[in-house]
Amino acid sequence: MVSLDYSLGIQIINFLLLIFILNLLLYKPILGLIEKRKKQFEESETEIKRLQTTVEEKMTAYEEKLRQAKTAAIEQKNEIIRQGAEEARAVTDAVRAEIPGMMERFQTKMAVEIDAANKILADHSRQLSVEIAEKILGRSIG
Repeated sequence: MVSLDYSLGIQIINFLLLIFILNLLLYKPILGLIEKRKKQFEESETEIKRLQTTVEEKMTAYEEKLRQAKTAAIEQKNEIIRQGAEEARAVTDAVRAEIPGMMERFQTKMAVEIDAANKILADHSRQLSVEIAEKILGRSIG
């Protein structure tokens, strides 16, 4: 059996002293490290959330700028196409306006050349007629 004597008091004092020493040398430093790591972890989580928010804001701004750039590029492309169509229409209209004058000059030139050809042919046909008649008649007509 267990006897209650002075050794039990020494054992209790020894136990309490051991708890005090272990608390001082082991538990408090470990708990301090755990608390320090917990604070670092919380600070890291806060920093991560802040960085995520910053990244999301920058991505939103980037996407908005990209959308604006695409819109501007499409508008610029449409403007260039419209200007090209207007220039093509202006060139076509200028050529269409020039065509009647060209046709008139061509017809005038053709009429002059036809008249010149008719005169040459008339002279040649008269001369040829005279030659044929002289050969048929066997004498000079002229």
